[in-house]
Amino acid sequence: MAELGPRFVLPLSTGTDGAAAAFDRRAPLVVEIGFGMGAATAEIAAAHPETNYLGIEVHPPGVGALLKEIGERGLGNVRIVQDDAVEVLERMVAPASLAGVNIFFPDPWHKNRHHKRRLIQPPFVRLLATRLAPGGTLHCATDWQPYAEQMLEVLADEPSLVNSSDGYAVRPMSRPLTKFEQRGLDRGHGVWDLVFSRRDSPAGAGDR
Repeated sequence: MAELGPRFVLPLSTGTDGAAAAFDRRAPLVVEIGFGMGAATAEIAAAHPETNYLGIEVHPPGVGALLKEIGERGLGNVRIVQDDAVEVLERMVAPASLAGVNIFFPDPWHKNRHHKRRLIQPPFVRLLATRLAPGGTLHCATDWQPYAEQMLEVLADEPSLVNSSDGYAVRPMSRPLTKFEQRGLDRGHGVWDLVFSRRDSPAGAGDR
Protein backbone atom coordinates (compact mmCIF):
# COMPACT_ATOMS: atom_id res chain seq x y z
CA MET A 1 0.00 0.00 0.00
CA ALA A 2 2.79 2.44 0.90
CA GLU A 3 4.87 1.77 -2.20
CA LEU A 4 2.27 1.22 -4.93
CA GLY A 5 -0.88 2.75 -3.47
CA PRO A 6 -0.08 6.35 -4.43
CA ARG A 7 0.29 5.34 -8.08
CA PHE A 8 -2.47 2.79 -8.53
CA VAL A 9 -5.14 3.55 -5.89
CA LEU A 10 -7.34 6.46 -6.93
CA PRO A 11 -9.18 8.83 -4.61
CA LEU A 12 -12.93 9.13 -5.10
CA SER A 13 -13.24 12.13 -7.40
CA THR A 14 -16.17 14.24 -8.57
CA GLY A 15 -15.48 14.28 -12.32
CA THR A 16 -17.21 11.60 -14.37
CA ASP A 17 -14.09 11.27 -16.53
CA GLY A 18 -11.99 10.49 -13.45
CA ALA A 19 -11.72 6.77 -14.09
CA ALA A 20 -10.68 7.06 -17.73
CA ALA A 21 -8.33 9.98 -17.03
CA ALA A 22 -6.42 7.96 -14.42
CA PHE A 23 -4.67 5.96 -17.13
CA ASP A 24 -1.78 7.14 -19.26
CA ARG A 25 -3.66 6.34 -22.47
CA ARG A 26 -7.08 6.10 -24.03
CA ALA A 27 -8.25 2.49 -24.26
CA PRO A 28 -11.40 0.43 -23.66
CA LEU A 29 -12.26 0.53 -19.96
CA VAL A 30 -13.63 -2.42 -17.97
CA VAL A 31 -14.76 -2.09 -14.35
CA GLU A 32 -14.62 -5.02 -11.92
CA ILE A 33 -16.75 -4.68 -8.80
CA GLY A 34 -15.69 -6.59 -5.70
CA PHE A 35 -12.46 -8.16 -6.96
CA GLY A 36 -11.73 -9.98 -3.68
CA MET A 37 -8.02 -10.77 -3.48
CA GLY A 38 -7.49 -9.67 -7.08
CA ALA A 39 -6.00 -12.84 -8.58
CA ALA A 40 -8.54 -13.05 -11.40
CA THR A 41 -8.31 -9.31 -12.03
CA ALA A 42 -4.55 -9.49 -12.44
CA GLU A 43 -4.76 -12.51 -14.72
CA ILE A 44 -7.35 -10.85 -16.95
CA ALA A 45 -5.38 -7.60 -17.11
CA ALA A 46 -2.16 -9.44 -17.97
CA ALA A 47 -3.92 -11.33 -20.77
CA HIS A 48 -5.44 -8.13 -22.22
CA PRO A 49 -2.83 -5.37 -22.09
CA GLU A 50 -4.79 -3.41 -24.68
CA THR A 51 -7.62 -2.81 -22.17
CA ASN A 52 -7.73 -0.62 -19.06
CA TYR A 53 -9.18 -2.15 -15.87
CA LEU A 54 -10.62 -0.34 -12.87
CA GLY A 55 -11.10 -2.53 -9.81
CA ILE A 56 -13.48 -1.49 -7.03
CA GLU A 57 -13.03 -3.13 -3.63
CA VAL A 58 -13.66 -1.86 -0.10
CA HIS A 59 -11.58 -4.37 1.88
CA PRO A 60 -7.94 -3.35 2.47
CA PRO A 61 -6.49 -6.91 2.32
CA GLY A 62 -7.87 -7.34 -1.20
CA VAL A 63 -6.52 -3.98 -2.29
CA GLY A 64 -3.11 -4.86 -0.92
CA ALA A 65 -3.15 -8.28 -2.58
CA LEU A 66 -3.99 -6.80 -5.99
CA LEU A 67 -1.29 -4.15 -5.59
CA LYS A 68 1.18 -6.98 -4.95
CA GLU A 69 0.03 -8.66 -8.19
CA ILE A 70 0.36 -5.37 -10.07
CA GLY A 71 3.91 -4.93 -8.85
CA GLU A 72 5.03 -8.50 -9.48
CA ARG A 73 3.47 -8.67 -12.95
CA GLY A 74 4.38 -5.13 -13.95
CA LEU A 75 0.79 -4.27 -14.84
CA GLY A 76 0.30 -0.73 -16.05
CA ASN A 77 -3.33 -1.15 -17.11
CA VAL A 78 -4.96 -1.53 -13.67
CA ARG A 79 -6.19 1.10 -11.25
CA ILE A 80 -8.10 0.63 -7.97
CA VAL A 81 -10.71 2.61 -6.08
CA GLN A 82 -11.32 1.59 -2.46
CA ASP A 83 -14.86 2.89 -2.09
CA ASP A 84 -18.54 2.11 -2.60
CA ALA A 85 -19.32 0.95 -6.14
CA VAL A 86 -22.40 3.14 -6.53
CA GLU A 87 -20.41 6.24 -5.56
CA VAL A 88 -17.61 5.34 -7.96
CA LEU A 89 -19.95 4.69 -10.88
CA GLU A 90 -21.97 7.85 -10.30
CA ARG A 91 -19.05 10.19 -9.65
CA MET A 92 -16.12 8.81 -11.67
CA VAL A 93 -17.54 6.95 -14.67
CA ALA A 94 -19.18 8.76 -17.56
CA PRO A 95 -22.44 7.43 -19.02
CA ALA A 96 -22.04 5.06 -22.00
CA SER A 97 -18.27 4.85 -21.49
CA LEU A 98 -17.53 1.29 -20.36
CA ALA A 99 -16.60 -1.63 -22.57
CA GLY A 100 -17.57 -3.99 -19.78
CA VAL A 101 -18.41 -4.61 -16.15
CA ASN A 102 -17.35 -7.78 -14.31
CA ILE A 103 -18.97 -8.95 -11.07
CA PHE A 104 -17.57 -12.34 -10.08
CA PHE A 105 -18.89 -14.23 -7.04
CA PRO A 106 -20.47 -11.39 -5.06
CA ASP A 107 -21.65 -12.15 -1.54
CA PRO A 108 -24.86 -14.21 -1.96
CA TRP A 109 -26.27 -13.21 1.44
CA HIS A 110 -27.79 -16.65 1.94
CA LYS A 111 -30.42 -15.86 4.56
CA ASN A 112 -33.78 -14.62 3.28
CA ARG A 113 -33.77 -11.58 5.55
CA HIS A 114 -30.43 -10.52 4.02
CA HIS A 115 -31.42 -10.84 0.36
CA LYS A 116 -32.01 -7.08 0.19
CA ARG A 117 -28.25 -6.66 0.69
CA ARG A 118 -27.42 -8.50 -2.52
CA LEU A 119 -25.57 -6.37 -5.04
CA ILE A 120 -27.59 -7.39 -8.08
CA GLN A 121 -30.82 -5.45 -7.58
CA PRO A 122 -32.88 -3.52 -10.18
CA PRO A 123 -31.68 0.02 -9.26
CA PHE A 124 -28.02 -1.02 -9.33
CA VAL A 125 -28.38 -2.90 -12.61
CA ARG A 126 -30.07 0.17 -14.08
CA LEU A 127 -27.07 2.27 -13.05
CA LEU A 128 -24.66 -0.26 -14.54
CA ALA A 129 -26.58 -0.23 -17.82
CA THR A 130 -26.28 3.56 -18.09
CA ARG A 131 -22.48 3.32 -17.76
CA LEU A 132 -22.08 0.66 -20.43
CA ALA A 133 -21.39 1.78 -23.98
CA PRO A 134 -23.70 0.30 -26.63
CA GLY A 135 -22.56 -3.30 -27.07
CA GLY A 136 -20.69 -3.24 -23.75
CA THR A 137 -21.00 -6.38 -21.64
CA LEU A 138 -22.08 -7.07 -18.08
CA HIS A 139 -20.63 -10.38 -16.90
CA CYS A 140 -21.76 -11.84 -13.58
CA ALA A 141 -20.86 -15.18 -12.03
CA THR A 142 -21.98 -16.95 -8.87
CA ASP A 143 -21.70 -20.38 -7.27
CA TRP A 144 -25.00 -20.01 -5.40
CA GLN A 145 -27.93 -21.20 -7.51
CA PRO A 146 -30.70 -19.17 -5.79
CA TYR A 147 -28.66 -16.03 -6.36
CA ALA A 148 -28.06 -17.05 -9.98
CA GLU A 149 -31.81 -17.33 -10.45
CA GLN A 150 -32.35 -13.87 -8.97
CA MET A 151 -29.56 -12.43 -11.12
CA LEU A 152 -31.11 -13.87 -14.27
CA GLU A 153 -34.51 -12.46 -13.40
CA VAL A 154 -33.21 -8.99 -12.54
CA LEU A 155 -30.93 -8.73 -15.56
CA ALA A 156 -33.59 -10.00 -17.94
CA ASP A 157 -36.03 -7.37 -16.62
CA GLU A 158 -33.69 -4.48 -17.44
CA PRO A 159 -34.92 -3.26 -20.87
CA SER A 160 -31.60 -1.76 -21.94
CA LEU A 161 -29.80 -5.12 -21.61
CA VAL A 162 -30.02 -8.22 -23.77
CA ASN A 163 -28.93 -11.72 -22.81
CA SER A 164 -26.09 -13.19 -24.88
CA SER A 165 -27.44 -16.69 -24.25
CA ASP A 166 -30.69 -18.52 -23.77
CA GLY A 167 -30.49 -18.34 -19.99
CA TYR A 168 -27.08 -18.92 -18.41
CA ALA A 169 -23.89 -18.62 -20.42
CA VAL A 170 -21.05 -21.07 -20.82
CA ARG A 171 -18.09 -19.68 -18.88
CA PRO A 172 -16.24 -17.35 -21.25
CA MET A 173 -12.56 -18.17 -21.56
CA SER A 174 -11.88 -14.57 -20.55
CA ARG A 175 -12.93 -15.37 -16.97
CA PRO A 176 -10.12 -17.28 -15.25
CA LEU A 177 -10.96 -20.40 -13.31
CA THR A 178 -9.83 -19.67 -9.75
CA LYS A 179 -8.47 -22.27 -7.33
CA PHE A 180 -11.48 -21.72 -5.07
CA GLU A 181 -13.85 -22.28 -7.99
CA GLN A 182 -11.98 -25.38 -9.16
CA ARG A 183 -12.23 -26.91 -5.69
CA GLY A 184 -15.97 -26.34 -5.74
CA LEU A 185 -16.34 -27.87 -9.18
CA ASP A 186 -14.32 -30.89 -8.07
CA ARG A 187 -16.85 -31.34 -5.26
CA GLY A 188 -19.78 -31.15 -7.65
CA HIS A 189 -20.73 -27.54 -6.94
CA GLY A 190 -22.26 -25.53 -9.76
CA VAL A 191 -21.18 -22.19 -11.17
CA TRP A 192 -23.47 -19.95 -13.19
CA ASP A 193 -22.28 -17.25 -15.60
CA LEU A 194 -24.55 -14.55 -16.98
CA VAL A 195 -23.41 -12.35 -19.85
CA PHE A 196 -25.64 -9.48 -20.94
CA SER A 197 -24.86 -6.60 -23.29
CA ARG A 198 -26.11 -3.05 -23.64
CA ARG A 199 -28.56 -2.64 -26.50
CA ASP A 200 -27.51 -0.34 -29.34
CA SER A 201 -30.84 1.45 -28.93
CA PRO A 202 -33.63 1.45 -26.32
CA ALA A 203 -35.76 -1.67 -26.27
CA GLY A 204 -39.15 -1.46 -27.86
CA ALA A 205 -42.31 -2.66 -26.22
CA GLY A 206 -41.95 -6.09 -27.82
CA ASP A 207 -38.25 -6.52 -27.02
CA ARG A 208 -38.49 -7.17 -23.30
